[in-house]
Amino acid sequence: MPARATDARAHRAAVLGSPIAHSLSPVLHRTAYQELGLEGWTYDRFEVDEAGLPAFFETLGPEWAGLSLTMPLKRAVIPLLDEVTETAASVEAVNTVVFTEDGRRVGDNTDIPGMVAALREHGIDEVDSAAVLGAGATASSALAALSRICPGELAVYVRSDARAAEMRQWAERLGVAVRIADWADAEQALRAPLVISTTPAGVTDALARSVPERPAALFDVLYDPWPTDLAARWSAYGGAVVSGLDLLVHQAVLQVEQMTGLAPPPLDAMRKAGERALAAR
Repeated sequence: MPARATDARAHRAAVLGSPIAHSLSPVLHRTAYQELGLEGWTYDRFEVDEAGLPAFFETLGPEWAGLSLTMPLKRAVIPLLDEVTETAASVEAVNTVVFTEDGRRVGDNTDIPGMVAALREHGIDEVDSAAVLGAGATASSALAALSRICPGELAVYVRSDARAAEMRQWAERLGVAVRIADWADAEQALRAPLVISTTPAGVTDALARSVPERPAALFDVLYDPWPTDLAARWSAYGGAVVSGLDLLVHQAVLQVEQMTGLAPPPLDAMRKAGERALAAR
């Protein structure tokens, strides 16, 4: 993308979703702007649902550099875009929109490379097999991320036949080998070399008592509340834990880079700002 940061004009960016009040994205992006010395750049949050998304796009002027998208907009935005990257298309989910200098709307997914980067930061470059807890939109991104670091079988633990069918479709589309398992057997997942939990808050609490004495690695995509019961028990037993804040920071770094055209901002400063914001809640 063209380097917008050298342009003296004001630039705007924001995160959209519903609900959105809890989002840490403004804290992370504003910290990045400060660290990069960007003046005239603002980042806000807007409560926008699927029905209101087209009208919101109609209000955007040339000062807009990009948008971050959270649920329920990651798929609803696709018809409004001029281009979608291969990464985003692979899971039909866009969490980043960049407005180019010539007025085009380009959608990308930084969750997938963000997951890979967060794992690698914790020394997890490749695993022989992995387990995924849950089967929602984040689970499909997890499959895409795992396709880059796990050549072996992926076990996905789901709570309904409908979810099972969806995950089989995503696995086929992504070209990964998946074994679908019933949620009632989710305790077995905890013995995998890498477990990625993509479920809402509270869903995995009952599994905490089943964490093995020597767990391997857990990636829990939640960041508030933190730690989850599962992550706390995992850490207490000496296992490696990657948090949802790790993911949020890594994907935000990629968003800032795309929207500004500058080299990646300091990750540590963004993470510390996120930690302070969470501690103040």
